[in-house]
Amino acid sequence: MELLIEVRNLYRSFRDLKAVDGVNFQVAPGEIYGLVGPDGAGKTTTMRLLCGAVQPDHVKGREGCLIRIAGYDIDRQVEEARAHIGYLPQRFSLYEDLTVMENLRFFAEVRGLSTSEWKPRCMEILQFVGLDRFVGLRAGMLSGGMKQKLGLAAALVHRPEVLLLDEPTTGVDPVTRQDFWQLIIRLTGESSGNPIAVFVSTPYMDEASRCDRVGFMRKGKVILEGKPADLRNRLEGRILELRGQPLQLLRTVAEADGDVETALRFGDRMHLRVRQGHAEQVMARLGERIPAEGGEISVLRRIPPQLEDMFIALQEE
Repeated sequence: MELLIEVRNLYRSFRDLKAVDGVNFQVAPGEIYGLVGPDGAGKTTTMRLLCGAVQPDHVKGREGCLIRIAGYDIDRQVEEARAHIGYLPQRFSLYEDLTVMENLRFFAEVRGLSTSEWKPRCMEILQFVGLDRFVGLRAGMLSGGMKQKLGLAAALVHRPEVLLLDEPTTGVDPVTRQDFWQLIIRLTGESSGNPIAVFVSTPYMDEASRCDRVGFMRKGKVILEGKPADLRNRLEGRILELRGQPLQLLRTVAEADGDVETALRFGDRMHLRVRQGHAEQVMARLGERIPAEGGEISVLRRIPPQLEDMFIALQEE
């Protein structure tokens, strides 16, 4: 299988902190790989290692690390590899005093596009991200979501094969997040030309669910990897939804049950994770104990597990 991103035995420490500790993964053309984990897990350091902004540690006594982008070893062919990368960092990093078009022109020319190339390409990519009506507007006047779209346009202006997105929708509204992800899905599904590979870090489980594969990262390690549906299925039959009032009483009674591993609030309801094979017994007991304690149950049922449930379970291990 052709691979656009190939990472093996990736290590990076900062003094005594192991920011990235033996990470391995691969991403094929047309695939979206999501890296999920809490703050400080090592996601941004991994991203910076991929684009060559940080050098990996070469650990004596272990097999040498490898970062290969579009067939190029970033340790020995960093400029060739970077030519195939589009990178969108967490924070807006374009020039706010320049217009939308001036920003794109700058990045296009830095990437070596001639005048005959960058003009049509800039308009094409601005239409793609929905900013073609704002070509003369200064970037500093854009909303947060529009700035992220401009950042995406700048990352795509040279037609990269690999797109690196570091928490690209943090701080933008839900509608803009939806629009942004529609653009990403269109990029990987393009039938004309070669589909790109997307590597994205995100704190949002609904975004992780849109990825083809997800890696859960904790303390520098990818502790679990797979398709979102397969990861959710690991908790099949173990998640209960509990609704009623008062919620704090419901939670207290649920947590006192020996077969309930966690009881977490999701808005106006609780998600209970129970021991494998004990869901029916837990529901029967809670159906008696909660009313006896003065609480009221409106819903108590099994539900399909969500990616949040799996993420929380991994964090507790």
